Parts: sequence; structure tokens; C-alpha cells
Amino acid sequence: MKHAIFYHIYPLGLLGAEKTNDLASIPVDRFSELNGWLEHMVDLGCNALYIGPVFESSTHGYDTADYYEVDRRLGDDASLIAFIEKAQEFGIKVVLDGVFNHVGRDFFAFKDLQEFGKNSKYTDWFSNVNFKKKSPLKDAFTYDTWAGYYQLVKLNLKNKEVRDYLFGAVKKWIEIYKIDGLRLDTADVLDFDFMKELRLFCKKENPEFWLMGEVVHGDYNKWVNPVMLDSVTNYDYHTPIYESFNLKDFSKISEMVELDFGPKGVYKNLELYSFVDNHDVNRAASTLKKPEHLFPLYLLLFTLPGIPAIYYGSEWGFEGKKTAHSDYLLRPRVKLNDLGAQAKHPKLLEAIKQFILVHKNCETLVNGSYETLLVTNQQYAFSRKSTYKTIVIIVNASNKSVKVNVDFKGLSSGVYTDLLNTGYTSTSNKTGLSVEVPPCWGRILSH
Repeated sequence: MKHAIFYHIYPLGLLGAEKTNDLASIPVDRFSELNGWLEHMVDLGCNALYIGPVFESSTHGYDTADYYEVDRRLGDDASLIAFIEKAQEFGIKVVLDGVFNHVGRDFFAFKDLQEFGKNSKYTDWFSNVNFKKKSPLKDAFTYDTWAGYYQLVKLNLKNKEVRDYLFGAVKKWIEIYKIDGLRLDTADVLDFDFMKELRLFCKKENPEFWLMGEVVHGDYNKWVNPVMLDSVTNYDYHTPIYESFNLKDFSKISEMVELDFGPKGVYKNLELYSFVDNHDVNRAASTLKKPEHLFPLYLLLFTLPGIPAIYYGSEWGFEGKKTAHSDYLLRPRVKLNDLGAQAKHPKLLEAIKQFILVHKNCETLVNGSYETLLVTNQQYAFSRKSTYKTIVIIVNASNKSVKVNVDFKGLSSGVYTDLLNTGYTSTSNKTGLSVEVPPCWGRILSH
């Protein structure tokens, strides 16, 4: 998966599903509408899809009601299988959401607990059930939750019955749906022993199976290692990359990348999942103060270390911000043949295609080491270096074209060609490289 370029779809939003599930209606096949999106992904250059949640849930997908059934608002087994087969025919690997930390209140075992109380055989399926007081939702007991949301009931992942139930579902997903991987929701609070056992289980089913965890803060080495996960979400990039543009201070991102991936980087041997927005955070176009910075922002996404991902719609500069009580604006309904006013920055699409093409054709951008070369308020230069190739990346956040002088710090001398504009070259001298960089753009120089 280190060569993956991900496209990320939140299907309940994109496909305009009802916001609540009656858990009784006949399934509606909405997956078939995504076939056009598969063609769009291929056109962009993406070769992996993270899509989810897709299993039966009460509302937003992360309050699971049944791990063995496809959400009826999206389709059924047959429609999901057909969609995944189509994706894989296009050469796209498919990664689903695995929501194992908690379930929704419509989950069968929780319904049993509500009905039978202390006599329920599922009492130990949940974390810290306490019959001495009532829950805020008027249950005769209280229980652990995710982040204080009582609609999300925390599972007891140390319980063997719970693990067997969940692993049974994963077995179905691998054998019947033939998925290539899972993104583990809220992996930062998941039981570590559970993740270790899950890895063994999945790799036995498919040695190439990929496990990526949602981790916001913490030492990513604790999750990404030979006995647990293959990758985690790299939230380290998220705030600094925007501050670099909005505050005119590229030291914000350069210092973080140096700490993570530089010569002494704590994650330099990890393959982390990198992004500029997703279904939980404000859209890139709503986070940047200047929309023209979308271009150098995405250039960084595809040249800094990491497995890059695009969130559906952001390739056209979709806007969207969280509100105090809802993420719906981050997860809009989109019709591919009628983007209309949603596509705020239509020129961005072609630029991202360029960045992806360069990334795919340049192994050094996947495996190369990282070193900071230059940091100013509005310019940032760094190298990606492999055994036989040196790439110098320069981004310019200024609205004016600038001449950037890069001190080489031991990099090879010679002619460097811009992979974004092959008509542009620059020849290094003894002191380094002098490069003209267009406004709100960059150079990817290959030696």
C-alpha cells in the first residue's frame, strides 16, 4: 500500500442517504451510482479507495446496528460485492471502515441488555455496565461510551465472545466482499491486544491485508509495528500545514516533518496515511485563508513523506465546515454529472492530476529520505533522496513569482528538470541551485 494514492468516500453523505435508518425498509441500491466515481478515480490517478462506513447503522454509520449486514440505505450484499468487484477491475484496492470500539443503541446485544437488565447474557459484552445508576438516556444502567456520547456504547473487547463475533464479521468481509484492508475507527482508544489479535487473524486470511488506524495524537510507533497496524492517520501534518500558509510561516510544517521524517525522524521508517481534509475536519478550501494556496497545499501532500489521500469533492475545492452539533456540511450529497456551485475551484482538478502523475512516476517520492533545504515565511524547499535519484521540491505561497536560492548541503550537482513543467531546468553550481518559482505554485526538480 505504500504505492497507494487514496480516494476517500463517505457514502451515506455522497449518495444522499436518509439521515436516519428505520432498520426495516427494503434495501435501496445506491452503490451502483458509485461506478461513475470509480472512473473518476482512475482518471485522477488514484489506485485505492477508502470507503465507509457501509454496515447497518442507526444514523451516521459509526453507530453500528449489525456488522453482518450492509446498510440498507446503501444497498445489500449483492450490490456491495458488485461495486467492489468493479473497483478491483479498475485496479483499485478497497479499504472499508471497521468500527470496533463501540456500537449503536440498536445493536442486538445492547437491545437485549435494555430488555433483560442484569439477566441479559450480554452484560459483559459492554464496558463497565453499572446497574447502580441510570444513563442520561434513561436506561436502567450506565456504561462506557466513546467520548461521552451515550449513543455510542463501548464494547468490551477483552470478552472472547465479542472478539469472535467481530472476527466472524471480518472473515465475511474478506471472504465474501473480498476487501483489501480496513481503516480502524478510533484506533487511538482501541484495546491493543484486540488489534494484535485482529492483525494475526487478517494476515492469516490474506497476508497482503492492510490495517490502518485512526489515531490523532500519540506516538504512532505504538500502533504501527510488526505486531499491530500497517499505518495510521498522520494528524501531525494537519494543523502545521495550514498554519504555514495562513500565518506565512513555513517553519510550522517543516519542523514537524523534520521531527517525523528527517534524518533523525521518529517515523522515518513508517508509512503513514496523509491527508489535508476528511469527513471529520473542515475542508481544505474552508481552512485556508487564501484559496490560491490550495495549489501549493496539494503539491505538498503529494511530495512530502506519506501515503496521500483525497477526500471526495475536495479536488474541485469543495467548501465545508463543522458546526457545533453536526458534520453534515463536511459530507455533502454530490452528483458527479452536476457539480454546479459545489465546484468552487475547477482548475484545481487538473493540478492534482499533475501532482498524482508525478508521484506515481517517481519512486523517490515514495521511498526517498527527507531533508529540509530552505524555510522562509512563504517559501519551503526540501529534498527527497534515494540511492540514484535526488528530487528537490520548492513551494511558493506568495502571489508573486520569486527566485529561490537553495543551499545544497551535499546534494548532487548538475541539471535539474521540473517534473511539473519539463521545459524548465536549472543547473546547480558550487553553492546550490537558483530557481524561479511561479506564484502559488512550486517546482518538483529531478536530477
